Amino acid sequence: MAMSENRHAAILRLPQVISRTGLSRSTIYQRISDGEFPQQINLGANSVGWIEAEIDEWVTSCIQKSREAA
Repeated sequence: MAMSENRHAAILRLPQVISRTGLSRSTIYQRISDGEFPQQINLGANSVGWIEAEIDEWVTSCIQKSREAA
């Protein structure tokens, strides 16, 4: 499904992403740099956010990997 088709898409700000993932700010940006975390989107000159669905998918993936390893 394309993002334009998703009428309920939400953008999360950094504090929300930190809360949902349990990662620190520096770890989030390091994992983005390493290609291991969803890329942020620009909201303005000094403002970024993350697509909620992409963060949810990342969290689900982490849970699945953890369960498979156990």
